[in-house]
Amino acid sequence: MAFHVEGLVAIVVFYLAILAVGIWAAWKTKNTGSEGGRSEAIIVGGRDIGLLVGGFTMTATWVGGGYINGTAEAVYVPGYGLAWAQAPIGYSLSLILGGLFFAKPMRSKGYVTMLDPFQQIYGKRMGGLLFIPALMGEMFWAAAIFSALGATISVIIDINVNISVIISALIATMYTLVGGLYSVAYTDVVQLFCIFLGLWISVPFAMSHPAVTDIGLTAVHPVHQAPWLGSVNSLDIYTWLDNFLLLTLGGIPWQAYFQRVLSSSSATYAQVLSFLAAFGCFVMALPAVLIGAIGASTAWNETAYGFPDPMSRKEADMILPIVLQYLCPVYISFFGLGAVSAAVMSSADSSILSASSMFARNIYQLSFRQNASDREIVWVMRITVFLFGAAATAMALLASSVYGLWYLSSDLVYIIIFPQLLCVLFIKGTNTYGAIAGYLFGLVLRITGGEPYLYLQPLIYYPGCYLDENNIYTQRFPFKTLAMLTSFFTNIIVSYLAKYLFESGTLPPKLDFLDAVVARYSREHMDKATLVKSDNIVLNELAPVNPRHSLSLSSTFTNKEAFNYVDSSPELSNTEDN
Repeated sequence: MAFHVEGLVAIVVFYLAILAVGIWAAWKTKNTGSEGGRSEAIIVGGRDIGLLVGGFTMTATWVGGGYINGTAEAVYVPGYGLAWAQAPIGYSLSLILGGLFFAKPMRSKGYVTMLDPFQQIYGKRMGGLLFIPALMGEMFWAAAIFSALGATISVIIDINVNISVIISALIATMYTLVGGLYSVAYTDVVQLFCIFLGLWISVPFAMSHPAVTDIGLTAVHPVHQAPWLGSVNSLDIYTWLDNFLLLTLGGIPWQAYFQRVLSSSSATYAQVLSFLAAFGCFVMALPAVLIGAIGASTAWNETAYGFPDPMSRKEADMILPIVLQYLCPVYISFFGLGAVSAAVMSSADSSILSASSMFARNIYQLSFRQNASDREIVWVMRITVFLFGAAATAMALLASSVYGLWYLSSDLVYIIIFPQLLCVLFIKGTNTYGAIAGYLFGLVLRITGGEPYLYLQPLIYYPGCYLDENNIYTQRFPFKTLAMLTSFFTNIIVSYLAKYLFESGTLPPKLDFLDAVVARYSREHMDKATLVKSDNIVLNELAPVNPRHSLSLSSTFTNKEAFNYVDSSPELSNTEDN
């Protein structure tokens, strides 16, 4: 394959445009955040992101290279097809559920990151534990995106994969470094427009290629391969449901999502943004579905690609750039590639910013340096943006199974963080003991279930387990959802058990080493005065601040803070025991 100067020029133009928009956004908003702090402005954009920009940036968070390429691949692969392309429906439902149940309580209480409620209720140690799967998810997701981008670019313009990955990562890191959420949000607007226009322009040209059979015919009849509509056989129905629930429910507890929720100007706006993004995710998947269908309807031996087809060459994951390259005119394929490569960064920059936000606020500031100045936090964020960007780039270049690692880490987000988020927001009375027990039970059940992507053999063989072509046992039983439910109920049971044992006097107060039940006032439990700084949060929306430590014996064995985690009222604030 020859080196294509035109393709390189198209990529450079798109990248420069994205970089210019990011720097412009940073310059435009450089003085924002003087009241709530510059660090908070970088993390949540001063809480003034409007509907238009907010809708675009929340949509672009999900609609990246993995979403577009993965959807096209699922539709193309024989035996799977559209029936297994779960991401468009799964992520759209995830955003709808997030808007209905999670956006309002998170935004109305004025949190800055997703980990804030965990640290308020469960303490900084538990916040640190939950940071691990959250960080893994964001970092491996960014690495997988960079890896896919490098391979995509190399297909069409034949430049070194490593060079394309490094340049893409540098640009995404650079504008995130200087502008934070503002730069990410404004570049998302441009990136989403590019990918929408680039893919829709490509579809008619690819569909009209002489080697492409009518996709309506190939949807239900085998022509070049199995019909691209696909089907789910009875043996795989539980696997399908397990994966669908993972996408739908596991798509909620991500800092990249809550960063947009918490940056909106009100709780109602946060809900509306989620619904707009759900619609946007579904619409943006349509051209990817069509491209996958076109790939399944093509006689590849009649194109310059030749024989065998992409599936036989194990290039099914690259079906989208292959269709752009071989079924579209040169100028269209370059435009489509530029759009896709620019849009890929819309997810990568969000992940890098999310990881650095959680570290700077929840680990560095709230756990170690509560008195750190705003300037210090800003510099910590900038340093971690660079470090996390470099780490994601290194993983994309060096790791042989980035997708496998991201697959496992996304499972951990679903199995560990989602049930913890349910408990901390909606189940009164859960405490640190239950949270730790649920965390460990979920982690153990997930790892012992095995992971074919990482060639990890299971230790627990659930019903329906079978040996695949790589001699790795694969589970058909929905063990991921089982692990999530086990984590959820373990949190509740252990929390109430610990509360009962301490309050009844069965266990002495000195054994409450986490200060989760006996001690109502503890430095481990951060109150809302620490977690909320912004002036636009109404005080009666805040959870009650921890009361003074009472000297009465009965209150010594009662953790009222855990049970009083509801919207406070003026009457409650004046009834402390002295």
